[in-house]
Amino acid sequence: MALLITDECINCDVCEPECPNGAISMGPEIYQIDPDRCTECVGHFDVPQCQQVCPVACIPVDPARVESQQALMARYRRLQSLP
Repeated sequence: MALLITDECINCDVCEPECPNGAISMGPEIYQIDPDRCTECVGHFDVPQCQQVCPVACIPVDPARVESQQALMARYRRLQSLP
């Protein structure tokens, strides 16, 4: 699964630096998450760091991007250039 940032985002800038995969960037109006880079912090942390620091809890799991832990770990390995 990838995470997404909803329109409840207040652009507080705390989530972007917490993402170990560089998946979060400023969109046209609010921050956005690149689902091809989001691993929900699998491989880095036990829980998604952006969700942990978000003061308005606007970062749910994207129901359109349901993925297994194995798929998230495979993405992590690819992003880290690991075999």
